[in-house]
Amino acid sequence: MSELMVIGYEDPETARRAYATVQELHRDHVVSVSGLAVVSVDAQGETHVDTPSRLIGPSAAAGAVWGIVFGVLFLLPGVGFVAGAAVGGLLGKLGKSGVDEEFRRRVQDLLKPGSAAVAIMGLIVSEERFTEAMRQHGGTVLKASLEAAEESELAEQLAGSQPRRA
Repeated sequence: MSELMVIGYEDPETARRAYATVQELHRDHVVSVSGLAVVSVDAQGETHVDTPSRLIGPSAAAGAVWGIVFGVLFLLPGVGFVAGAAVGGLLGKLGKSGVDEEFRRRVQDLLKPGSAAVAIMGLIVSEERFTEAMRQHGGTVLKASLEAAEESELAEQLAGSQPRRA
């Protein structure tokens, strides 16, 4: 099961330090990251995104799921409309997994002008070590989970294939 965690901070500098800590924890195998970004909102309300220069995750499927989750959370704020059958279906699948309208609203509430957040999608291998390392940065933590089967089905939908049925 992958966990989606968004940690909100009052300022972009704290978020960048937290982002660097997550990268270190990934290298130390404390967390297995398939998606990672620091999202900041400038004084004019524009959203800026920084991600690692290469895909961290072990598969393209994880990257595809991260891309749609990222888009839903940060690039499609207030998605209360039907944006086409494909996007609507993906939103429905995400909603069943815990990344629902309420979760998206809470993420959007974290991102006020001048603030920032670190978005992490992956598997936390050592919750205790992860929490201890991240404690120094503070922040407001929001979490949702994606089951492996949901993640795979989302990736297949994104690739345009039909999900396999067992």
